[in-house]
Amino acid sequence: MTTQTTDVLVVGSGFGGAIPGYYLAAAGARVTVLERGPRLGAADFTHSLRVGSYNRIVDAVQGDGTTVIAGNCVGGGSVVYFAASLRTPAFVFERRGDRHRRIWPSALTRAVLDPWYDRVEEALPVTRTNWSDVSYAGGVLAAACHRAGYTCNPVPVAVDTPACVNCNWMLSGCRFDAKRSLLLNYLPAAEAHGAEVRGLHEVQTIGPSALSGYRYAVAYTILDPDDYSCGDQAGVIHAKTVVLAAGALGTPVILQRSAPLLGGIPRAVGRYFTGNGDRVSVADVDETKARSLLRLSRPGGSAYQGLPIGRPITAASFDHLDAETPEYSRFTIQQIYFPPLTNVLAQTPSGTWFGIEKRGMLGRWRSWLTLLTMSEDDNEGFLGAPPITGSFTRLAPGLGRTNLTYRPTPRTSAAWGRADAALREIMHKDGLARVMPWAQDVAGAVTAHPLGTARLGDDPATSALTGTNELRGHPGLFVTDGSAVPTALTVNPSLTIAALAERAVPAISDSTRAMGVRVGVGVPVPAR
Repeated sequence: MTTQTTDVLVVGSGFGGAIPGYYLAAAGARVTVLERGPRLGAADFTHSLRVGSYNRIVDAVQGDGTTVIAGNCVGGGSVVYFAASLRTPAFVFERRGDRHRRIWPSALTRAVLDPWYDRVEEALPVTRTNWSDVSYAGGVLAAACHRAGYTCNPVPVAVDTPACVNCNWMLSGCRFDAKRSLLLNYLPAAEAHGAEVRGLHEVQTIGPSALSGYRYAVAYTILDPDDYSCGDQAGVIHAKTVVLAAGALGTPVILQRSAPLLGGIPRAVGRYFTGNGDRVSVADVDETKARSLLRLSRPGGSAYQGLPIGRPITAASFDHLDAETPEYSRFTIQQIYFPPLTNVLAQTPSGTWFGIEKRGMLGRWRSWLTLLTMSEDDNEGFLGAPPITGSFTRLAPGLGRTNLTYRPTPRTSAAWGRADAALREIMHKDGLARVMPWAQDVAGAVTAHPLGTARLGDDPATSALTGTNELRGHPGLFVTDGSAVPTALTVNPSLTIAALAERAVPAISDSTRAMGVRVGVGVPVPAR
């Protein structure tokens, strides 16, 4: 078994890991980043649905009542996400939930987070799009919203839009380096300052270090690049500071497995999971009505038939994000695209997902409009006992099973119902389309935005982390990924996860400095 030392060990290379990894390395600390997935670049991304291509970097992890889609590669979710980059509305930070007490730390507001949002938007950078950047599908949503009396806007994205070829394969990584994943900014900047980024290193446990001057000993397994369920090499790294950013399913599992070594962990670890209130629906658009009601047309003579053309997310309606309305009634409606592999999840107007009716519906898939709503929920998911190794039980490449249980409360179900009603109001008007939510009896509530399983807060009874992202009772052990986000956000969470990671850097630096490491201050955002 290999034994090494470092000043700062970062577990995970997505937004939560790459950002502190860069700043600590640039400030002078020795930084090591461990990522369970492989390291790939533009030339390695294969834009196909062949087994062995997309499932090298994407995992579908099924629990009891929910399925989580997550990135599994160096760069984490930034490599496979759809790049929508939105700031969380101010009212979210004031949420009180079913306990009628403020959930977020009192010191953390939208105004407090805004300077950190600024830094992320500069580093990626984020592009403010206009209507010429909106896809055919986004245009259908915008036209339908306008006709129903609602507004719709282009969505800011972390994409170099002049370089984008609108291939719609963002889930499989970007072959053109147009999507501004962390492979293009924070990670290479961290490596330029001496950080070591290791792919296929899966962390198993964290315990106290027996070496003088080090706080933690982190045990890992090196995975087989052809079979992530196998690993015949292991090692331990002793670190003065540990930053956990293994994702909302990975971080709590590592902590649960490490609890005996650490002498216990906060009760909130593994609890309060939210899928960000994600709800996917399919609107089967009537092409004739798209022409006559919306006055749309495309080159070639069709009115729409453009679902697969463009980028996955280009337009959204924010009319239901009203701070004056009660909790559980606020949500975003967003145009989105998923690969045809997911078409099985679309149910028919009669509520089934098989048979002749389903076959006919699939034949019209180019005329679909796939819609995502993100609403407020009750953080009602929780993780059971951790597997012996890894974040979940791997059943096949790209497919896993987790001990996550998710049963929506009546308040969450009512929030979904309000979002569904708004979609129907917009899309059903004068028979434009028929809206069908994805069938939950196949995969449960599907989300690509898992959050909350080691969340920030002021109340030790309901939060795992202090207001500075440090695990309660464990100095020098920080959590900076989506698991730290206390509630559903009503918008795509990547920019908020990144801003929270930026905000955590000063506390991580102070903690590392207290261990005798020379850590500078005033590090700028990565240069473009």
